[in-house]
Amino acid sequence: MPEFGERSLKNLNECHEDIQNILNEVIKNYDCSVIEGFRGEEEQNKAYDEGKSKLKYPQSKHNQQPSLAVDVVPYPIDWDNIKQFYHFAGYVQGVADQLGIEIRWGGDWDMDKDFTDQNFHDLPHFELI
Repeated sequence: MPEFGERSLKNLNECHEDIQNILNEVIKNYDCSVIEGFRGEEEQNKAYDEGKSKLKYPQSKHNQQPSLAVDVVPYPIDWDNIKQFYHFAGYVQGVADQLGIEIRWGGDWDMDKDFTDQNFHDLPHFELI
């Protein structure tokens, strides 16, 4: 059974309890890494400047304490395997649904399950709504 490493646990512990509950269920069957939970002002504005976020500090759900957003990726990480990100997102959303927790994924911001109408893709991103 997969388990979170030290860095993933640190990042996950910065997140809201609902996110922790979702990902603690996900890791039982799907290996993944939590790459970011909370972001401070410097990290958020850097993500914005690099085009990795559309929001400046303190507008992102990553900027709340505990964080209302998480960046998590399937492991081993292969940034070029986009299909794996979509598969993983479906799994995460299925677990969230089973737990009765509403989340939004950064590959379907408007939550209409039409992935072709997105103009900003943040495939590792999940947030509470």
